[in-house]
Amino acid sequence: MLRALALATAAAACVAAGPVRADIDAAFGNTVMSRYSDGGWVKHWFNPDGTYAAQFSDGRRLSARWSVKGERVCLTNIRPSMLIPRFCTTMIEADVGETWQSRDPLGRRVQNVLMAGRD
Repeated sequence: MLRALALATAAAACVAAGPVRADIDAAFGNTVMSRYSDGGWVKHWFNPDGTYAAQFSDGRRLSARWSVKGERVCLTNIRPSMLIPRFCTTMIEADVGETWQSRDPLGRRVQNVLMAGRD
């Protein structure tokens, strides 16, 4: 199993460092898709160098830096700036194709799926 980032939305995601790092490496080449009940979505990409990128269904894009704090992944240096300067979420173990529920930075529910590759 690889550790997928239990992301919420544009600002959310997490990857691990230290002893969990080997489990995380597999997540770097994949996409986390967050879907909202209104049909909107956000694609999340994490890179080994600590960079993060997201694309929204309306065409907006977001970038940030990710780091691990315990069992949580945190986004900082979010650009363009959002209402919050930092967002952290708990890491989830998932295989490609698995789904899980989480909440975005505003508390809205999202359905996440770990997709193979960089879509």
